[in-house]
Amino acid sequence: MEGIPRSERHARGRLQDLAKDQGVSLAALSRLIGRNPAYLQQYVTRGSPRHLDEPDLLKIAEFLGVGRRVISTRPSGAAASDEVAGERADWVEVPRLPLDASAGPGAFSAEEISFDTFRFSRRWLREMGLEGADLTAIRVEGDSMEPTLRSGDEIFVDRNKRAGEGIHVVRIGDALHVKQVQASAPGRITLISANDSYAPIDLAREEVEVIGRVVWKGGRV
Repeated sequence: MEGIPRSERHARGRLQDLAKDQGVSLAALSRLIGRNPAYLQQYVTRGSPRHLDEPDLLKIAEFLGVGRRVISTRPSGAAASDEVAGERADWVEVPRLPLDASAGPGAFSAEEISFDTFRFSRRWLREMGLEGADLTAIRVEGDSMEPTLRSGDEIFVDRNKRAGEGIHVVRIGDALHVKQVQASAPGRITLISANDSYAPIDLAREEVEVIGRVVWKGGRV
């Protein structure tokens, strides 16, 4: 966490110590605020995200029975307001996870800790209709979604959008897939490939965990 002020590192340490003292894991606290299990571990050990969103901070502080300032990494006073306002106005970091969403037979998931980030202006995200989305970037492997998605494409997955039809990243067992999701019979779900060489997959709804909807793609020309 080079370049991160000491006060922010101490606040992260306090959060970790408070959780340990109360016998609750960082993964459990991450789930409490609706994040993936590695979210707070990444926050504590890698400094990403730089600050917790205010609703998340308040929920964690209330759960731990402490004031929000005890675990807040934001500086106090007018300088803090200017810093936060500038940060919110300018950039949003989208974590890249080392998970390949297979557009073929299925890729096995790794631990959900980011190894890199994409940084986008908040204005661009707003123009793309992605402001407020819970975005994660992962890479596509395989050809079953061609020509819509090609192997090597980076996709943004909005974890806030897990219902409805569209292209989603789904987990079946330990494997991740990117497929067109379509409701079929009651209690059933059909996963459809863009490539006609791959037959649709019909499964019981409880066999499929919908991770989120694919809302953006990028790749080499």
